[in-house]
Amino acid sequence: MIRLATLLTTLSLVVAGPVSGVWEYKGQFGKRGQGQGEFQIPFGVDCSSLGDVYVADSTNNRIQYFSENGIPRGLWGKPGSGSGEFREPVGVAVAPNSDVYVTDRRNHRVQYFTPIGSYKGRWGSSGSGNGYFNFPGGIDVAPDGRVYVADTNNHRIQYFSSTGSYLGKWGAFGTGSKEFNSPWGVAVAPNTNVYVADTFNDRVQYFNRTGDYLGKWGRKGTGKGEFDRPVSVTVAANGNVFVVDSGNHRIQYFTADGKKVLGEWGKFGSGNGEFNSPGDIAIMAARGFISDRNNDRVQYFDDTAYAVEPASLGRVKALFK
Repeated sequence: MIRLATLLTTLSLVVAGPVSGVWEYKGQFGKRGQGQGEFQIPFGVDCSSLGDVYVADSTNNRIQYFSENGIPRGLWGKPGSGSGEFREPVGVAVAPNSDVYVTDRRNHRVQYFTPIGSYKGRWGSSGSGNGYFNFPGGIDVAPDGRVYVADTNNHRIQYFSSTGSYLGKWGAFGTGSKEFNSPWGVAVAPNTNVYVADTFNDRVQYFNRTGDYLGKWGRKGTGKGEFDRPVSVTVAANGNVFVVDSGNHRIQYFTADGKKVLGEWGKFGSGNGEFNSPGDIAIMAARGFISDRNNDRVQYFDDTAYAVEPASLGRVKALFK
């Protein structure tokens, strides 16, 4: 999931180079543990317009946030079912107003908070009716504040107002167009189209903002454009679609319609740039953050295409002084 705010849009206007380059490993943070800056199965990740990186530290039942270079800035949450407590938070999304939305998977609900973790509200409980959830997965927030949730075990997408009022849904179990098999990831593009990682159908589908079907791509496999349990999807400001191909331990990215594979990186392992069942990706400017679930860390990569020229860099600094 992703929050591509003003900084990213402005950078895209002043950078030099082609649309997409090679994503190079730049660093990582985290290790297995329960202390601040440590993780147990980190899953969802998203970035704020202020430069903070939020991570759903799922088995530790908390949210942590960091600087763009991985310096811990804060955390909140503990095991439980009360307000501000979690039972396996897996999805995190930062809204345009900087509120932080979290899918609280085993509590079958969504909670939302201020940027520093003060509780603001929640909605949902276990069930299959409108506004109910069955182990929800990914989450994203549209520019107008609508909240989209992958209601994984109900095999559908639901969407809500920023405070949780039910607005609509689409999807059912199956393999046809507009049908899903345990969808995990959901992302809203800059043009408001909604992309879904249809995990156990090994594909991506996309729709307009109210769920009208627009297209799909992918099948099970290890080749380019093929997937093995894709769990997350993210859309960059230029419309490119990034897919966390978890079972293949890699990231692939595509044109907006999925018809062209633009690139890929990653393989199984624990070294720099290697993954063990990656969970999510978020993009801030030309940097991508990936939750490397079974390695209990977050790695970050830079797109070499976005080499900022000195004059342009000065303009960026002036704009964000």
